[in-house]
Amino acid sequence: MLELQNPWWFGEPDRDWELFEKLTYRLRPKWLDELSLKPFSLNFVVGPRRVGKTLGIKLLIGELLKKASTPYSIFYFSCDVLEDHRELLEVLNDYLRLKKRKGVKTAFIFLDEVSLVEDWWRALKFLIDRGELRNDVVTVTGSISLTLGRHFETFGGRRGNGETIEVMPLSFRDYYSLFYDEFFPSKGAEVFENYLKTGGYLAYLNGNLKVEELVGFLKADLKALDRSTDLARDVMGAILDKAPSPTSFNAIAKAVGVSPHTARDYVELFEAFHVLLQVLYLGGDGRVYPRKERKLILRDPLIVRAMELWTRRKTDRAVLYEWLVQEHLYRKFGEVFYYRNSYEVDAIAGNLRVEVKSGKKRGRYPRGVRVLSGHEVPEFLYGIT
Repeated sequence: MLELQNPWWFGEPDRDWELFEKLTYRLRPKWLDELSLKPFSLNFVVGPRRVGKTLGIKLLIGELLKKASTPYSIFYFSCDVLEDHRELLEVLNDYLRLKKRKGVKTAFIFLDEVSLVEDWWRALKFLIDRGELRNDVVTVTGSISLTLGRHFETFGGRRGNGETIEVMPLSFRDYYSLFYDEFFPSKGAEVFENYLKTGGYLAYLNGNLKVEELVGFLKADLKALDRSTDLARDVMGAILDKAPSPTSFNAIAKAVGVSPHTARDYVELFEAFHVLLQVLYLGGDGRVYPRKERKLILRDPLIVRAMELWTRRKTDRAVLYEWLVQEHLYRKFGEVFYYRNSYEVDAIAGNLRVEVKSGKKRGRYPRGVRVLSGHEVPEFLYGIT
C-alpha cells in the first residue's frame, strides 16, 4: 500500500505533478513557505476540500526530492482509505521500519486528510511520546478543522517547531495575478466579475470542480460526524435569510425550530468546515462582546453559490461585497469585528474601519471610517496584502 502512494521511491513521477503541468491556471501556494521543515515539527494544514492542500503538498515533495539524499526520506499517505487510529498506526510503523532499513535519519512525513480517520490523534501522540518521530517533520492536513474534539490541545508541548496553517481559496489579489501583473482599475473590475462567479477555487477555474460537488463534500462530512444534513441545510438557509444583518443563535433556532444549543452546534460546525466565519461585535469601549448578536459570513463566492444551490436561496450582490471585505481583512489581521449603533461599521480589523456600500456613498460617518462604494471594492481587496 505504501509504494502505491510514493512513486518517487522508484524514480517514477507522481500523477499530481503531471496534472499540475497541464493546468491552464496554476501557481505555487504561498502557504508552503509557512510550513516548518526543521525537525522536530508537527504541522497542521487545515482548509476546505478541493482548495489545493494535496496539490500544494505534492509540489513541496517535488522540491524536497531535489535536495534529498534518498527518496525514501519523503513519505506521503492519503488517509481517506483508513478507518481508525489503529490502521494509521500500522501504516506509520510500516514506514518507520522501512526508514530504518534504508538508513534515513530525518524523514518528511505527510498525512493527507487525516481528520477523516477516527481518533487519528492517538496514533501520532503515541509515536511522538515514544520518541519515534523526534528527528522528523510531520505534516497533517484536514478538511474538517483539526480543532474539533480539542485535538490541538491533545498535542500541547508535542509539536516542536510545528506551525498551524489555514489554507483558503485564493484571495482576490492572488486571483488577479493569474491574469495580470499590475493592477489597473478597468481590468480589476473585469477580473472581479469573474471572481464573484468562480471564487478562489483554482480547481473550478480549471474546469475540474463543479459547484454541486462542494455541497456533496459538505454533506459527506456532516454524515461522518453523525449530523443531520437536512437540519444543516435549514440552519444555513436561516443564515442566508438574515444576512448581512447581525443575528443570534436564538434567532436562528426560532427560524429553524430547534434549540439555541443545536443552532450554535451547527454554526460552529460550518465554521470548522471553513465555510463560515463569525464576526463578533466590538464596542465603542474597545471590548469584544461575544454575547451580542454576531454577523455570520460565508468565506468565498463559490461557497456562497454552493450554499445557494443547497438551500434554494439567493444572495444579494451587496452582501457578497461585505463578506469579501470582512474575509480579506480577517486573513490579513487574524480577526475581524463589526460595530453598530447610530451608524454601522461592517469590518474593523487592525487600524482599519470599513463600511461597504454596494451603490453610491450616502450619509456621513465619523472620521477614520472608510466608506467603500461598490466599484471601489476590487482595488481595496487587491491592496490588502
